[in-house]
Amino acid sequence: MSFHGPGTSKVMSELLQPDPAGLKRAAEKIQSGGLIAFPTETVYGLAADASNDVAVARIFSAKGRPSFNPLIIHVPTVAIAEKYVVFSEIARQLADSFWPGALTLVLPRTADCAISKLASAGLDTLAIRIPGHRLALQFLAECDRPLAAPSANPSGRISPTTAQHVIDGLGDAISGVLDGGACPVGVESTVVGFENNSPVLLRPGGVTKEALEAAVGEVLLHSDNGTISSPGMLLSHYAPACPVRLNATDKKPGEMFLGFGREQDKLSDINLSEAGDLTEATAKLFAAFHMLDEMQVQAIAVGPIPEIGLGVAINDRLRRAAAPRN
Repeated sequence: MSFHGPGTSKVMSELLQPDPAGLKRAAEKIQSGGLIAFPTETVYGLAADASNDVAVARIFSAKGRPSFNPLIIHVPTVAIAEKYVVFSEIARQLADSFWPGALTLVLPRTADCAISKLASAGLDTLAIRIPGHRLALQFLAECDRPLAAPSANPSGRISPTTAQHVIDGLGDAISGVLDGGACPVGVESTVVGFENNSPVLLRPGGVTKEALEAAVGEVLLHSDNGTISSPGMLLSHYAPACPVRLNATDKKPGEMFLGFGREQDKLSDINLSEAGDLTEATAKLFAAFHMLDEMQVQAIAVGPIPEIGLGVAINDRLRRAAAPRN
């Protein structure tokens, strides 16, 4: 079926059901060079055949994404990942511990890597992961292609955690959306690169630094020198249409308050978790931003959120949402 976005008469892309017929149709669109949004455990990704230069270019065009910003490659198995990247011993330990799951590894491309250079922004490394989502893995198997898949939203805007978010943001710019319901994690994957064989946290996400270190020992923090070496490193990113004020303890005229925990509940127009549960808050963050965008609010005030565990990923996204716009 097709659908129409709010306030528009354009014919939009196809909404595909998560059944064998829907998966087959979505895979056929990928194989013919089209763009399909699909659910993962983190957010909805905008997929194209990663070995097709033209299809990958369509991702950048649809999102309005800078071509210097690399894409994450999604594959269904480690054996397939080995066709495209070279694993060190510590990278393999991380893959064994967290794949399938919300971890992306930035690794050297193999000598005969078939992935488009555009997908890695011309770098000699590739960001790659195996998603921890049943429908995503079924889709990858049906496509029989590596999929380049950044978040399925206009570049710099809020990442989508439902099919409707994709429709509202990209509607007529893509071939279709595979509807798998809400994404359970709700924030993008953690990205880990390597310097002198030591793991480096390039982007906090669905796997915490503490969990990484429990698996492999010390994980270094990325020192920001302005270099874009992995996805999700742009300063202004994940942003609502209106200004965002962080660590707010009051609500100014015209602001809507996004709170966390019972202490902030009286101020809150939306509470990410009354119980102060960081997992619940992570899952709700982008959905809350989408809701406030739809309400066309003038400004958003966000209450303090602890900088521990998943709170590191939440605060990272909040700082990027509040950063000056280009």
